[in-house]
Amino acid sequence: MSVQASLDQQWARISGRLKDEVGETAYRSWLKPLTVEDFIGGQVRIVVPTRFMRDWIRTHYADRIRALWTGENPGVQSVEIVVAPPRNDASLGGALTTGPRAAANATAGPLAETGIDHLPTYDEVQASASLNGGLHGGLNGAAEAPALPAFIAGNGLGEERDDVSALLDPRFTFENFVVGKPNELAFAAARRVADANAVTFNPLFLYGGVGLGKTHLMHAIAWHIRKKDPARRVIYLSAEKFMYQFIRALRYKDTMAFKEQFRSVDVLMIDDVQFISGKDSTQEEFFHTFNALVDQNRQVIISADKSPSDLEGMEERLRSRLGWGLVADIHPTTYELRLGILQSKGEQMRVQIPQKVLEFLAHKITSNVRELEGALNRIVAHAELVGRAITLESSQEVLHDLLRASNRRVTIEEIQKKVAEHYNIRLADMSSARRARAVARPRQVAMYLSKQLTARSLPEIGRKFGDRDHTTVMHAVRKVEELCATDPTFSEDVELLRRMLEG
Repeated sequence: MSVQASLDQQWARISGRLKDEVGETAYRSWLKPLTVEDFIGGQVRIVVPTRFMRDWIRTHYADRIRALWTGENPGVQSVEIVVAPPRNDASLGGALTTGPRAAANATAGPLAETGIDHLPTYDEVQASASLNGGLHGGLNGAAEAPALPAFIAGNGLGEERDDVSALLDPRFTFENFVVGKPNELAFAAARRVADANAVTFNPLFLYGGVGLGKTHLMHAIAWHIRKKDPARRVIYLSAEKFMYQFIRALRYKDTMAFKEQFRSVDVLMIDDVQFISGKDSTQEEFFHTFNALVDQNRQVIISADKSPSDLEGMEERLRSRLGWGLVADIHPTTYELRLGILQSKGEQMRVQIPQKVLEFLAHKITSNVRELEGALNRIVAHAELVGRAITLESSQEVLHDLLRASNRRVTIEEIQKKVAEHYNIRLADMSSARRARAVARPRQVAMYLSKQLTARSLPEIGRKFGDRDHTTVMHAVRKVEELCATDPTFSEDVELLRRMLEG
């Protein structure tokens, strides 16, 4: 095996570890574009497209990359992060590469000099091409920037891809959105905004829990506007990327270009705005951007996991502005809606799935649509790979871990109520400051069961018990575990409560 092939294999394993540690979003933004160039004298050389990315990775990820690589290969003494050279040819001493991947690499140097902070990877470019192009809106200073290869700059229709906008998922259209009572208001509002020639309400604020369809509706609006009126300039991105763009503008003293870029669009769409909670400078800039667009009668569309009034860590004036227009919530799914989503998904996949299996999934997996679709994907993939027919029994076997977790899903409020009833104390005592043993012990049991039966963090559990510190919850968990080990009667009590809650 060649040295480069060995390096590539090591990097593939390290990348997988990093992806698990930092999450999908951070991995795609910062680590996926990295490529391994060479290994000389104990030093691995990693290439990135831009200076901004190099500086960020050196600050936030370089130490972890070096540690993981040392674990993979003890011969690695250091890892160097460098910006790709302007050209990649034999005359510069680099390996000569050809084809579209080389063309993408060849643009990295000039782009770095322009200050653009993100060059699409080859995979992203291919994805962009498969979408028949991205959203509208040019890069600031495009006249001075070097020409991009056709497969990056355009989509074959004479349109320019907006470097700031995230790529749209072709599955997320209005036609593929299943409407039911929990989401009918949000869907109707999204269609109205997408169809309207003039701004009807500003902003449109969509909110709801994880995996209920907010991002689907955001993408659907962007797709519809782009198809209906290609001349309208749209930017769709996450609040996290908005923050990164703002930080970059501050770092390179380029705030005027940033303001121009975001305040000259026809439609600005920000997903998961709760991520700028507590980020005062980013909130300040977003506030002024929001006001500038509304004053120009430009459409603003926002999504979040909570309503504007419930967004913690957000300035009061910003919460007030976000609630100006139409606030549409997406409620948790009903059985009927879940069944409809599964039927629609099955039709899209062109797979015959027994009705009993669909009904079983709709009944058992109630948390969110993302998990529901994931379960269906697992069942179909298993059937295709193993060559077995899809049955109720095989589905239960494939999803045993998911079903077990789903069965254990109870709320802290339910736990508090059941424990209070069992020990004959008031529900209010769960959050009170009373420290009498007759109250404190049941409260500890409730904290213990909350840790065992929910996915809530220790600080979240503490807040549900009268804003107690997470260390109080840790102490309660340890105490109950000790008592269960030494007191059989107490252990039976706790086990009985667990069974009642799980049942």
